[in-house]
Amino acid sequence: MKDKVVIAQVDADGAGKALGSRFGVTGFPTLKWFNADGTHEPYESGRELDDLTSFVTKKTGVKSNITPPPPSQVLVLDALTFNDVVMDKTKNVIVAFTAPWCGHCKSLKPIYDLVASDFKAEPDCVVAIVDADAAHNKDLAAKYDVTSFPTIKFFSKDNKEPIPYTGGRARADFVSFLNEHCGTSRAIGGTLNNEAGRIPELNDIVTKFLAANDEARKAVVKDVSDLVSQAGETGRHYVRVMEKVLASGEEYLEKEVVRLGRILDRRQLSWPKLDEMRIKENIIKVFLENRPGAKRFSAEGFGRDAAEL
Repeated sequence: MKDKVVIAQVDADGAGKALGSRFGVTGFPTLKWFNADGTHEPYESGRELDDLTSFVTKKTGVKSNITPPPPSQVLVLDALTFNDVVMDKTKNVIVAFTAPWCGHCKSLKPIYDLVASDFKAEPDCVVAIVDADAAHNKDLAAKYDVTSFPTIKFFSKDNKEPIPYTGGRARADFVSFLNEHCGTSRAIGGTLNNEAGRIPELNDIVTKFLAANDEARKAVVKDVSDLVSQAGETGRHYVRVMEKVLASGEEYLEKEVVRLGRILDRRQLSWPKLDEMRIKENIIKVFLENRPGAKRFSAEGFGRDAAEL
């Protein structure tokens, strides 16, 4: 709609310095609205996307065609709801105590939103936020010694004495921290990481299985049944792969890891199903890694995640 609305910027500290002076620009960023008749006025509303688009629509009648972002997965808490969630002994909760005027809090928000989306498939690992500057939350902020913003604390389901979060503010830092403290295996993007589903004791048995002949492999599968029963469904995946190798040969491993990689790339399944597929893929990669004389295989040969190995 550039014939009706122009969104423009000027480097008022560089080539456009004279323009900045002409229009009384003394701080950055300064926003001004210019009407079609040449008159202008300062823009003094909010700086969020919705604020800006609403202002332009109000002035021109032209509606934005920007697709709104998906709703945030961050759980907003206050003095009334805090204990119900944070003190729940079935939930691990990370809480950012923020203030609406805080610049560091504004910088944290998009990263924190992404972290919450990474853990949306983990109902017992909650990413939450509290407006600690709001009058009705002042006592809550004082209780947890919030004296600067953002203050971030982690509340374990096993011990509700909060742990101060002192790590980095990058998405990967938060993901790593939550995986360690929640006992999860999430990667950036929300899928499970390369270690999900792998069981060290069974990985050792995989090495023994692959080094044996067919008859000895059958004995390994039979002997491992007790250990597998203790490991639950993940352990049974190991046995199923062993049985497939006995029936179809090791070529099955290469074909299956490619098939699973394609399914995971499309991400058209529910989160529980994607998690199941990812665990299967990780277990098959244990077999590929532990074949006698195995070499690192290429991403081109074995799907999108092979390079991670």
